[in-house]
Amino acid sequence: MKAPLGTRRDIAGSATRPLVAVLARTPITPNGLTWAGLVIAIAAAVLIGTGHLFVGGFVVLCGSLFDMLDGALARGTGRISRFGAVLDSTIDRGSEAIVLIGLLAFFASGGLVSGAIVVGLVWLMSLLVSYIRSRAEAIGIECEVGVFTRAERVSLLVLGLLLSSFGNALLLILWIIAVLSALTVAQRLHHVWRETSRG
Repeated sequence: MKAPLGTRRDIAGSATRPLVAVLARTPITPNGLTWAGLVIAIAAAVLIGTGHLFVGGFVVLCGSLFDMLDGALARGTGRISRFGAVLDSTIDRGSEAIVLIGLLAFFASGGLVSGAIVVGLVWLMSLLVSYIRSRAEAIGIECEVGVFTRAERVSLLVLGLLLSSFGNALLLILWIIAVLSALTVAQRLHHVWRETSRG
């Protein structure tokens, strides 16, 4: 199981509080940070797709900072909105997919079929992890469960990109992401089944 949502937000809040304090005194909006994160994801995908994996890993890491800051800025300045929440979730999913497209392009250009397959599996599992939570919450079931959600996927992907020059490290880490994401899909399905079976 993962840490409770409140705990994760407390940790993220502690890490981003100094930056939020600075950003709150500027015209920058939470939605502006969300869009900036998408631009960074596109830049990372281009770098990865053209074989600059190490640099691409650092750019993905920078993008993950924006991912934390937009929500923290919204909460810290009282600018939380329903549209902003939907936009943030949508851009998060899109940014992750864009980076994976960059990886697909990299493996395809090198004729590495196994790499393309595992990226496809990571993409599929990441979609299912998010989809199950969305559908569960639509019927009134809290679904913040599972060992491996987006934050963990991005963190491990960054590690894989930074270690990409060490043999098959990237490919191995992608398989780990795929397997742990599949486990999270199973955990969330079991959670929803258990919750819906109670009544």
